[in-house]
Amino acid sequence: MYSVKELYRPASLDEALALLKNDPSVTPLAGGTDVLVKMRKARSKDVCLLSLLGLTELNGIVKKEDGSIEIGSLTTFTELGRNSLIEEELPALKTAALSMGGPQIQNVATIGGNICNGAVSADSAPSLFALDAELVLVTADGQRQIPIADFYLGPGRVDRREGEILKTIIIPSRGEKSGCAYIKFATRKAMDLAILGAASSVKLDSDGRILEAAIALGVAAPTPIRCPGAEAALKGQFLSDALIAKIGDLAVSDASPRDSWRASKRYRQALIRTLSGRAVKEAYEMAGGEMR
Repeated sequence: MYSVKELYRPASLDEALALLKNDPSVTPLAGGTDVLVKMRKARSKDVCLLSLLGLTELNGIVKKEDGSIEIGSLTTFTELGRNSLIEEELPALKTAALSMGGPQIQNVATIGGNICNGAVSADSAPSLFALDAELVLVTADGQRQIPIADFYLGPGRVDRREGEILKTIIIPSRGEKSGCAYIKFATRKAMDLAILGAASSVKLDSDGRILEAAIALGVAAPTPIRCPGAEAALKGQFLSDALIAKIGDLAVSDASPRDSWRASKRYRQALIRTLSGRAVKEAYEMAGGEMR
């Protein structure tokens, strides 16, 4: 079924990076739920794989002194869904993790692989966009850190450069009176790709006005996107039904969905209008805000 020429099993991240530097054509492999599917579809021949499993440097979910949360790229979706820190501080990411595939896939699929696959339907992407996630990519010669929005280049294309491995995902500190939410719309209730994914994060002032707001969408453009027009309309405001309707329209203007066999452009626009407002409302109420 799979034509694998070589499977490297490095004992450390340094060894893995050295192997990649020596042969950049080697394909890094984490859970394999995306890579192996691509290999099968492309009928790839004599592929050299670099297993990242067992590299402790890529594991773990920790809160740093500055309040940021670092997630190792090998963290599985099951681990994300069960982690108490994620549940308490990043519930949108927990929801995304538990909506991705079924338990069998969640047990092996990793957040790093989900990001590096570059799929616009990736369940983790809207939440990470809304949370202003930063990615740390390492090579044998150093590392760089970039916003996740700069990593996605197009459908299935990301800015993972020669010899690089995604090491960690950093979620900046969000402080008090903040909330985040993710809503996935799919044909089936489980084990289905998103027709549309909507995520929001908000931060409120002491009076309940919105200080900061983010709205991110998946499957609404060639890459996951933020909605700057809708976000701007939220700042300094109390949330109301009228404002939710307004930001729904603005989110549609910010997006550029297309027709596909899974859903029409018009249908996705209707979903954007509804789900963007619903995600904002959930995040706002989670932060302690009350509708006006």
